[in-house]
Amino acid sequence: MARKSKTTTDHELKRGIAPGLVAKTKKRLVLVSGGSHPELADQIAAQLDIAVAPTERRTFASGEIYTRFETSMRGCDVFVIQTFGQPVNEWIMEMLIMIDALKRASAKRITVVAPYYPYSRQDKKGRGREPISARLVTDLIATAGADRIMSVDLHAAQIQGFFDGPVDHLFAKPILQRYFEESLQGEDRETLTVVSPDMGRVRVADMWADAFGAPLAIIHKRRDPKVANQVTVHDIVGEVEGRTCLLVDDMIDTGGTIVKAAQALKANGAGKVIVAATHAIFSHPAVERLQDASIDEVVVTDTVPLDPERRFDKLTVLSAAPLLARAIKEVFDDGSVTSMFDGAA
Repeated sequence: MARKSKTTTDHELKRGIAPGLVAKTKKRLVLVSGGSHPELADQIAAQLDIAVAPTERRTFASGEIYTRFETSMRGCDVFVIQTFGQPVNEWIMEMLIMIDALKRASAKRITVVAPYYPYSRQDKKGRGREPISARLVTDLIATAGADRIMSVDLHAAQIQGFFDGPVDHLFAKPILQRYFEESLQGEDRETLTVVSPDMGRVRVADMWADAFGAPLAIIHKRRDPKVANQVTVHDIVGEVEGRTCLLVDDMIDTGGTIVKAAQALKANGAGKVIVAATHAIFSHPAVERLQDASIDEVVVTDTVPLDPERRFDKLTVLSAAPLLARAIKEVFDDGSVTSMFDGAA
């Protein structure tokens, strides 16, 4: 290695630059994928014109998970793609082991790309002696060694504050909105009403209503805190009779909330009910419920994998890969993720 001259060092000091060496290495973006949704990882890689780095992945007879990266990760800017359908706890453990392996392999920066964030509904205490599991998950990610988190449509925006580092909160609205701008024509477009399925989604539904220049309706519901997935629809605020109603939500789990909302809309004279959601979790019996006659179409993204058994005729699945790929590139280039959403992210 050539020794730096004293003249060079003095010149740097005069310019206010700390004396040192300049690395010849360049930044390198690397994608690695857990086992939860390899198809989405491949689509993101294709958008970036690269390949997913090869990873050895095994589960021992005892159930313990093992991962090893087959290529060097030293100095790389690594994005770990892992979403959280079923079995969610296994995918969490696999992600943590991957992060630990990357940290020990001297990766320069580790970003967790979790299109659907696990335990996001447990973001606060509703009753005494309850956990805040969303905070626990972020603590685990940080302890494992991740530097950054990227996710789509967090159930509660406050989860961003649980992680002591950058959190990129992406929105699937541009993907879904583009689809409806093309599919809703004529009378459907003229009679469109955006509907919030509960009070918690009013802000998001209001943004949708502004985007389409459509009126907003709100469904008031009550959920029994002691009984999971049980909802009672109480009242509808807004005009829905003879309208094409677009129900917008962040996720569909068992489908109980959405179906009862759709039934209430049809009972109040709605002409059509179309459901739009980001995360298609589709726990049993969601597939059967969503084929109810009160629902005319269901549109979701592929942030969570959907096997053929959970797809049906009224379902449309849109790709989230272009959105995630663009955000990854912005982070890698030290660009602006916020600019992707007109300053809203």
